[in-house]
Amino acid sequence: MIQLTGVEVFGLHLFITVIVLAFAAELINALLGGGHGAILTPLLIMLGFKPLSVVPAVLLAEVVSGVLIGVAHHRLGNVDFRWRSNHLRVALLLGASSVVGVVAAVAVAVRLTTTILEAYIGVLILLVGFIMLFTLDKRFRFSWSKILALGVFAAFNKGISGGGYGPLVTGGQLLTGLNGKQAVAITSLAKSLACVTGIFSYFVLSKGTDWGLAPSLVVGAAVSVPFSAFIVKRMYERSLRVFIGVLTIVLGLSILAKLFLF
Repeated sequence: MIQLTGVEVFGLHLFITVIVLAFAAELINALLGGGHGAILTPLLIMLGFKPLSVVPAVLLAEVVSGVLIGVAHHRLGNVDFRWRSNHLRVALLLGASSVVGVVAAVAVAVRLTTTILEAYIGVLILLVGFIMLFTLDKRFRFSWSKILALGVFAAFNKGISGGGYGPLVTGGQLLTGLNGKQAVAITSLAKSLACVTGIFSYFVLSKGTDWGLAPSLVVGAAVSVPFSAFIVKRMYERSLRVFIGVLTIVLGLSILAKLFLF
């Protein structure tokens, strides 16, 4: 058995449960370009893990899965990540702009109490769900400045909560004219770059960060990759986005209920 902050005994059954949750969350994430952290973070908190044990481990898992999924999408033709392609430029800009947002978020997160951090996560996840539902049919003209601002804001949410990046960035790209498959693939690659910054920031700014969740989260996320990129070619995007939007709202409400009612 493994000792882990937030849950006294991290036994084999819990280890397997976390792997299954990570697999399911990453599969959803790969299909929609978001939802991994938004779904997995509140579920792990509800299992009893502390936010500062969950968030760094979620970030590490998404570094691994983001790169693998990006490569898979490119090979299957869902996106063009060849050197100097527009899709690669968007991903790199999102990743670069994420540095500012993630560093700022981690600097804030390590100074907040558990109650405040959990309340922020609950409210954020709730808002992400509503954003996904209310932006389904909207379209706007492509803008590099919007991509830059989107990257900073989404990365701040990612760094402080472990979630919120994918839904915001994917939805934002859809609003700028990119199609769903391109947005999903670009988000996966950009998110892995943002997560690298977040992990480094936690190493530097947080003392005694617990990485006990990382192995099971990485395994679950990595195993989902071969399935996800293939399924994207055959998915009906709108119905899945509605489902994840509703599920995200429910999870956000669950976090707030756990915090204030129990």
